[in-house]
Amino acid sequence: MIILAATPIGNLGDASTRLVEALEAATVIAAEDTRTTQRLLAALGIENRPRLIAFHDHNEKAKAAELVELARDEDLLVLSDAGMPTVSDPGFGLVAAAAEAGVTVTAIPGPSAVLTALAVSGLPTDRFTFEGFVPRKPGDRSSALRALAAERRTMVFFEAPARVAATLADMAEEFGAQRRAAVCRELTKLHEEVVRGALAELAEWAQGGVRGEVVIVVAGAEARAVAFPDAVTQVLELVRSGTRLKDAAAEVSAHTGHSSRELYQAALAVRG
Repeated sequence: MIILAATPIGNLGDASTRLVEALEAATVIAAEDTRTTQRLLAALGIENRPRLIAFHDHNEKAKAAELVELARDEDLLVLSDAGMPTVSDPGFGLVAAAAEAGVTVTAIPGPSAVLTALAVSGLPTDRFTFEGFVPRKPGDRSSALRALAAERRTMVFFEAPARVAATLADMAEEFGAQRRAAVCRELTKLHEEVVRGALAELAEWAQGGVRGEVVIVVAGAEARAVAFPDAVTQVLELVRSGTRLKDAAAEVSAHTGHSSRELYQAALAVRG
């Protein structure tokens, strides 16, 4: 069978007994980074030296069929660098191929950056959606976030530290400056930090630089008491009273929940 095994996301003490037993018994491991797996084995004091097969984003399609056939005859342990394989990590293609071929797939549950960040965010946890990494290019990122502006569930994102400030600024633009959020960094590690606040506040905070592994949790959109056309009318009324269009859109966005960018564009279209 294929065994997807969750590994610690920071604190080595989170390695489960089942994970340790699986590592001790494994004859072959498909690893996102074989060097990371070797370090994990050493850190856990495991003397077993299984055969390691590199299995990552760049070779998953090519390797999937081979690994599925291997798993027909012996157990194949699958590891990502941290957390659960297949969750923003290699493995989905392998599991799909195994399911198609009738090969059993099971999992050893364990640490999850998504659930850990959600739990400590202070935001609603009853309904949520995991959105992975947002696009790197500014235009693509803005478009992707704009499509999520009306999402009512709490949203969880991964982000590279160098792009956190830009992403938070775009979130403030597309979701509204006052939308609540939390930036969770270095979860389970020595320098774990959770910074909570409005998106505009967090974007300003991030300008100073953010280090480490980062998860961003954003509150879902609230039910809008003001319909979009009425919100556009409010923007136009503010403009007629002397407020700059951009400022008027931001002000109406703050109390209606509609995207300031969409309000700005709609009001601009009405003005001709």
